[in-house]
Amino acid sequence: MSVEASWDHLRSLLAFARAGTLSSAARSLGVKHSTVSRHLAELERSVGSQIVHRAADGLTLTTAGERLMNAAEGMEVLLRQAQDDIAGRDRLIQGTVRIGAPDAFGSIFLAPRITQLAAQHPALNIQLVAMPRVFNLTKREADLAVALAIPQHGRLLAKKLADYGLGLYASPAYLSRSRPIRTLDDLRGHQFINYIDELITIAELDYLDEVSPYINARFQSSSILAQLHATVSGFGLCVLPYFLAKQYPDLVNVLGREVVLKRTWWLLVHEDQNELSRVRLVHQFIYDTVRQNLTLLQSP
Repeated sequence: MSVEASWDHLRSLLAFARAGTLSSAARSLGVKHSTVSRHLAELERSVGSQIVHRAADGLTLTTAGERLMNAAEGMEVLLRQAQDDIAGRDRLIQGTVRIGAPDAFGSIFLAPRITQLAAQHPALNIQLVAMPRVFNLTKREADLAVALAIPQHGRLLAKKLADYGLGLYASPAYLSRSRPIRTLDDLRGHQFINYIDELITIAELDYLDEVSPYINARFQSSSILAQLHATVSGFGLCVLPYFLAKQYPDLVNVLGREVVLKRTWWLLVHEDQNELSRVRLVHQFIYDTVRQNLTLLQSP
C-alpha cells in the first residue's frame, strides 16, 4: 500500500462499509459526502485496484475492497488497544459501549440492573438499543448484542446466555367474561395477541403456531411491551416470557402445563471488539447477571 493511503482514507472506507451509503458514512464521520467519495478514489489509486463497484443502484465493495476493509478493521483494533494501554483503561474503564437487545430483555431485565455496572465504572457510558431486530455487529450497529439465534455470517463470537421460558397469559378480567379454557381445543374462538406477521424478522418470535394451529391474533404489535399492556388491559391471550409476565402478578398462566415454550438467548460480539477492555467488561456483566437470575427467567 502506498504511503498516500492515510488513516483518514481507511476510516472513510470503514464508515462506508458499515453505513452502506456515502451520505450515511459522511454523516457518521462529520464530513462532506464529497470527502468520503474522494477518499475512496484516492485509496483505489494507492492500492492500484478498484475497491468500490459503482452501479446505478448504488455502491458496493469489491473483493479487493472487502480485503482492504478487513485490514483496516485490524488496524482500528490495534489503534484502540494502544489507546487503552496509553490511557490505562485496564485500570480505569472508560468510553462508550452500545448494547443491542430484544425489547423485553433490554427494557425490563437489563436496564434496571445496569445501574450497578455504571456505579462501579463512572467513566463508562452505556447505550442500550432495545428493539426486536437483528443487530449487524459487522456494521457496528452495536458493540454487543443479545440475540435469539447465531448469525451464519460474520466474524462473531457467540456465547450462550441462557434458556428462558414462555407461557400463555391472560388477565382475570378477560377470563371472567370469556368461555372457560380447560384444554387446547378450548382456545378456538378466543382473542389472541401476537407480533405482526409480516414484520417478524426473527423466526423465534413466531409463537402462536406452537400453541395451536387453529388460532390467529386479533391484536398485533411489533413490541412485546405493547403486547404485554394489551394483555394486562384484558384484550386477550398472549404468549409472554415468564420474567415479563411476573411484572404483573395478577396475570393468569393459562394451561400452564400444556403451553410451555422455550427460547435461548445468545451473547454476540465481533471478534475485533472483544479485544477492548470496556467491551469485555460489559460482556461479562451481562453474562453474570443473566446466570444469577435463572430462576426468574426459567420458572413460571
